[in-house]
Amino acid sequence: MSNRLRIPVTGELLRTVVANTSARGLAIVGLTLATVLVARIGGPAAVGEYALLRMLPGLVGVLCVLGLPGALAYFLAAPRRDLPRLWPTLIAIGFGGALLGTVCWLIAAPVVAKVFFPQESVLLIAAAGATVATQLLLTIGKTALQGLEDRRGGDVVIAAEELAFLPCYLLPLLAGFHGIAAIVIGLGLADLVVAVEAWRRVSRRLGWRRLGLARIGAGWWGRPDLALGKQIASYGLRGQVGGFITLLNLRLDFAILGAMAGPAVLGSYAVASKYAELLRLPGTALTWVFYPRLAKLAESEAASVARRMIRPALLGILVAAIPIFLLTSPVMRLLYGEQFGPAVAPAQVLLAGMLLGGAAGVASAYLYGRGTPGLNSIVLGIGLVITVVLDLLLIPAHGALGAAAASTAAYLCTDALLIVLLLRLSRRTRTRHGAVPVGGVSS
Repeated sequence: MSNRLRIPVTGELLRTVVANTSARGLAIVGLTLATVLVARIGGPAAVGEYALLRMLPGLVGVLCVLGLPGALAYFLAAPRRDLPRLWPTLIAIGFGGALLGTVCWLIAAPVVAKVFFPQESVLLIAAAGATVATQLLLTIGKTALQGLEDRRGGDVVIAAEELAFLPCYLLPLLAGFHGIAAIVIGLGLADLVVAVEAWRRVSRRLGWRRLGLARIGAGWWGRPDLALGKQIASYGLRGQVGGFITLLNLRLDFAILGAMAGPAVLGSYAVASKYAELLRLPGTALTWVFYPRLAKLAESEAASVARRMIRPALLGILVAAIPIFLLTSPVMRLLYGEQFGPAVAPAQVLLAGMLLGGAAGVASAYLYGRGTPGLNSIVLGIGLVITVVLDLLLIPAHGALGAAAASTAAYLCTDALLIVLLLRLSRRTRTRHGAVPVGGVSS
């Protein structure tokens, strides 16, 4: 009998999750500071526009890149990372998706402007299409670090992704730009700055600096493999459907609320949502850290490790929820001012929806790691249906509070289903392969 899983689960894994959660916490701090500045300059309406400009181009990119970010960690895990022509195939998918997404944004710009930004010019909204490509460049670099298990590099990029916006937003303000133009320029600059750092770390991780330009070019810019591209797209799309649905579950209420109630109400709700998502950071960190590791383990080992993580993940979130809930009102009013007082109640409702997020993060990592991302997507699709139906029913009468209640119901349902799915599938695996002792795995 071997105890080789004891240390990663109880020691090193915990430190890694804490580090990743801390990085995401720093990112939230950066986002909060940026939101405070946007709020102080332009009020709730500007915050609503900022939230939409961070969300909508990313959604377009996700749709056009064939699920590449979701597939990277799986295909960059050993031994798949040594597949011939892997990098040329990844680059071709990423470049093609960025180009297609930008074109789609430009075509849709008049409609996007009319629905979400009625006070802004179509030209400015079209210019925001540049952030489709910059967001993809950053996202692919970040998820490549995840797949290569550069955990420190991934944490740096996660934190910098949000922290970089504040100085990049100040630059156009100082140059005389204002309003939505400054936001668009700031978002694009921040993406590029952090993407350069992400890809520098990818290069170092792969040892490209030691290979020489000729060998790097041969490995990176060769002819893409169509068959491999289909495999990547098949896995990626199955997984990215879930990622896209997760993003919709987190942000579709933004779009619906913005269209129904206007940017000012959306601005208060965006602040409430971001505050509540503090409680979801550990679950996201667990998925991020756990998924590449489980992808390398035998099926029975992965099932044992995942089951052991459920209880501490649940308890950790419940303990963290108490102070975050109690501090909601003081934090909102101190940071954003009295005009954001209506954000307090939606934030507290949303916090209730995050209570199962830690264990659900473990469940998602398990489903991805065992090569079944489609199951994760199906469960999240159920939550999306709940979100849409309840948003349409509750937002007209209750505004931001209705959106919060709809999202909370969707989060709790999907997280509970993911946990049940993990328990059932891992139990079958343990039964099929023989029970794995809690202290370790069979040698």
